[in-house]
Amino acid sequence: MRVAETAVPGAYVITPEQLADDRGTFYESLRTDLLEEAIGRPFRPRQINFSVSRRNVLRGLHGVAVPPGQAKYVSCVRGALRDVIVDLRTGSPTFGTHAVTELDADSGRCLFIPEGVAHGFLSLADDTCICYVVSTTYVPGTQINIDPLDPDLDLPWGFTEPPLISDRDAGAASLKETLAAGVLAEWRG
Repeated sequence: MRVAETAVPGAYVITPEQLADDRGTFYESLRTDLLEEAIGRPFRPRQINFSVSRRNVLRGLHGVAVPPGQAKYVSCVRGALRDVIVDLRTGSPTFGTHAVTELDADSGRCLFIPEGVAHGFLSLADDTCICYVVSTTYVPGTQINIDPLDPDLDLPWGFTEPPLISDRDAGAASLKETLAAGVLAEWRG
């Protein structure tokens, strides 16, 4: 597998090496030993979640307060999506910086997202399924939601028509409001 750091420190794109023959393909989507070697820290999965979306669904930006924090390893197991992450770690030299990664079932490309970095995506095909392998279990009341259409972030979602978005995401606080609330993680370099 090839591992490349994104513009957001600590976030990595992982591209598996695929073995192909007349039957199809095989690849390792996640090897924690190789991932940990590449990122320089442990990643211990505690929960696996799936989300299925129609084309043009916008989900996010979501994060988890620290503590407990939550690192994510995301992959697209069906369809295609435009994944956007945003560095929300106060004091980070790249605070507010985003990285965009196209994930699709054919490439097997995955994304490792560290604690303190928000995540969202735009579904590019009907019946798109994303898998989240996460480092902590769900803890009610620890979720951080930021308006994915916050004009101060000006994220390049690339939709050509208004996206389908939940009431929760549409009504989420701006980055400025979230920063003022004092709930964001601190950069630990």
